[in-house]
Amino acid sequence: MSLLAWLVLGLVAGFIASKLVNRTGSGIIMDLFLGVVGAFVGGFLFTRFGHAGVTGLNLYSFMVATLGAVVVLVIFHALEGRRRLF
Repeated sequence: MSLLAWLVLGLVAGFIASKLVNRTGSGIIMDLFLGVVGAFVGGFLFTRFGHAGVTGLNLYSFMVATLGAVVVLVIFHALEGRRRLF
């Protein structure tokens, strides 16, 4: 995938994941960063469990990236010391 596609995928996945985890956005830069990291984490986790990772700019990849971003956000908030994760 191109860099622009990764950024779009990461931005959307990070925004959705931040709304799911803490009900508010974390800011566009943090959403983008955590979304792109989440896309990598989601792809890694899905391939470890025998499924395809991020395959392109499609609905399946958005799901993988969003689930990965949720994992990254939960870990991020746990390390940040927040008591309430959801």
